[in-house]
Amino acid sequence: MSATRYRRFLKLCEEWPRDESKKGRDLGTFLRQRVAHAFREGENTQLSDPEKCDQMYESLARINSNTYKEKFPRAKDTSFTGVTVEECRMLLSTEKMQQIDEEKKGLWKTLMERFSSKPEETPEKPPEKEK
Repeated sequence: MSATRYRRFLKLCEEWPRDESKKGRDLGTFLRQRVAHAFREGENTQLSDPEKCDQMYESLARINSNTYKEKFPRAKDTSFTGVTVEECRMLLSTEKMQQIDEEKKGLWKTLMERFSSKPEETPEKPPEKEK
C-alpha cells in the first residue's frame, strides 16, 4: 500500500505547477522536497501514520485541482485590496522581494547611521606622570 501512496504523491508532484518567479520559495518545490523527505526509501518506505498521509494527499489534491475555486466562485479575480492575481504574482516574485530587501537595507542603514552616530569625542589627556 505504501508503494501506491508513493506513486500518487509522485503524480501529484508532476502535476503541481512550479512558479519560476519564486525561486527558493515556490510551493511546488517545497512539496517535492517534503515528498522526497517523507518517502526516503521510495516505494519501500514504511509510514508511521498512513491515515494522516492519505489525508494530506487528499487535501493537496483538492488544492491542485482548484476544488474550492470551482465550489466557491469569486465575482472578481482580485483581492479585497483590488490587486489582481498577476500584480500579486509580480509583487511576490523573488526578484521583487530582493529589491524590497535592498531598499529596506538602504533605509535601515540610513537610520542606523543617523541615530547611532556617537557625539564627537574629545581627545583624552595623556595620564600625568608621577613625580
